[in-house]
Amino acid sequence: MSDAIKHECGIAQIRLLKPLSYYKEKYGTAFYGVNKMYLMMEKQHNRGQDGAGFASIKLDTAPGERYISRIRSVAQQPIQDIFDQINDRINKEFIEHPEYIDDVEKQKRYIPYIGEVLLGHVRYGTFGKNSVESVHPFLRQNNWMHRNLIVAGNFNMTNVNELFDTLVSLGQHPKEKADTITIMEKIGHFLDDEVAKNYKKLKKEGYSKIECSPLIAERLNVAKILRKAAKNWDGGYAMAGLFGHGDAFVLRDPAGIRPAYYYKDEEFVVIASERPVIQTVFNVAFEDVIELDPGHAIITKKTGEVSIKQIVEPLPRKACSFERIYFSRGSDAEIYKERKQLGRLLMPKVLQNIDYDTENTVFSYIPNTAETSFYGMIDQLETFLNEKKTKAILEGKGELSAEKVTEILAESPRMEKIAIKDVKLRTFITEDSSRDDLVAHVYDVTYGVIKRNDNLVIIDDSIVRGTTLKKSIIKMLDRLNPKKIIVVSSAPQIRYPDCYGIDMAKLEDLVAFRGMLELLKENDKYHLIEEVYKKCAKQVNYHDTEVVNHVKELYSLFTAEEISDKIAELISDDGVNAEVKVIFQTIENLHNACPKNLGDWYFTGNYPTPGGNRVVNRAFMNFYEGKNERAY
Repeated sequence: MSDAIKHECGIAQIRLLKPLSYYKEKYGTAFYGVNKMYLMMEKQHNRGQDGAGFASIKLDTAPGERYISRIRSVAQQPIQDIFDQINDRINKEFIEHPEYIDDVEKQKRYIPYIGEVLLGHVRYGTFGKNSVESVHPFLRQNNWMHRNLIVAGNFNMTNVNELFDTLVSLGQHPKEKADTITIMEKIGHFLDDEVAKNYKKLKKEGYSKIECSPLIAERLNVAKILRKAAKNWDGGYAMAGLFGHGDAFVLRDPAGIRPAYYYKDEEFVVIASERPVIQTVFNVAFEDVIELDPGHAIITKKTGEVSIKQIVEPLPRKACSFERIYFSRGSDAEIYKERKQLGRLLMPKVLQNIDYDTENTVFSYIPNTAETSFYGMIDQLETFLNEKKTKAILEGKGELSAEKVTEILAESPRMEKIAIKDVKLRTFITEDSSRDDLVAHVYDVTYGVIKRNDNLVIIDDSIVRGTTLKKSIIKMLDRLNPKKIIVVSSAPQIRYPDCYGIDMAKLEDLVAFRGMLELLKENDKYHLIEEVYKKCAKQVNYHDTEVVNHVKELYSLFTAEEISDKIAELISDDGVNAEVKVIFQTIENLHNACPKNLGDWYFTGNYPTPGGNRVVNRAFMNFYEGKNERAY
């Protein structure tokens, strides 16, 4: 993606169902779970590169023994940093206590990080906060084992203020107004309540205080706690949690916005944000990895009993389509097919824009995640060429020479690696004029493969801000002297902010929004900006369910083609000689290619939860008022 957008997080949870000695005997190490967690986090590195965290819980420890370990990092390579520190600590213990090497009981008792319940997390610093205190997992500590809570998630809530006020009304004093803190404290409140109620019941039944502890763990109703905690959540989430005594859960939002997959056998239960992560790390088949249903939680009790429980009433499924276009790893069997189909569906429009002149057109992609869509586009091009060749030969009615037939059959797609990102280059100078010159050289181009007057078609995952296209890519491609540069986006126009975990919060950052504003000016309709602002402001005190997305009204004044053409103008300047054209995926074709992931609010403004409309209106008001701040 030429303009990188950041996905908030990836989660990984492992619950070992056998004693640690089992893994030592079968796999040669009692650190089997830790090793697998390292692999799972690295395989989800694509989901978060600014910070990472790991937590583990040991089951059935004696009082006075440490049973929770947690480590977090915001180093340049945070996952590697975490596991280097873990490895150093383990090696240190083995050097000082060589008797631990073959003694699993001593390893569990004295060495941190080893345990039966493990939780990993990778993140981007979406809100500009990337101190280690902002990195998951978060820990809520208590001297009662059951009341210790560890939480990590891939989520964003649209109603943080409401959730914060609820905590205050319960008598709490949250340390900050952040969705992570409010969510953890909400779960923690009902966890405390459930523990207290169980303790009271057990005391009435005649059990001593010390006898109550294991019975509370046995009777704790995790689903009940989650139902109470999640009652008023509005957002997209895959929420993972561990209780100190060993219960674990992963809860998915009711619209299925954020992804979660799981696998279970007699040795372990594993949950992750992406299916191929589980397939690769544990060597299991595609069909054995199951998608967690929206609104449901997978709950693993301390006993090892696993259950799937409905926590929130499911909404119409609106799984994030950006997972398929860009975020999730393309090694997933379904996602690979879908990305190829996104490319195929774009080719008819591309052919129209090159006047079907395939002989004088070079096709390429902007590295590297657009590669699969590029393959799909070329597949469709080859189908077109085969039909063209067949038609030409048939029209020859058997009178063509062998040389002519050979010439017809010889035509093939002209594919080249044109744009290559210079990963070593860093735009370290902040002064605008100097920085712009550096940005212009972030991509290198391949010289000598474009003939003068060739068309150049280059596909990208999506066009978000258009900044890198304008300041770097278009200028670099223009040096090759093509007649026409056609930038193809496998995603539709991104018109609206996301509020469920993707770092797209400000309308004015979106090139489609800026294109629409330019069209308003050119058509003497810019006064409608104020009218829409007043409509948005009028709804500030409405209940979320009553709020309407009024920004749609402005986009409805123009066709998608008109906005695309204006975007093409915005991403090129007077110094560009080639004609520049931009082709976007249609909403219809997006849904055809990704039929299970119909979440498209960033393209259509159709938000799957009530809080989304409030966010987009707030974003528009921020734009109108000149406030450089997030809408949620």
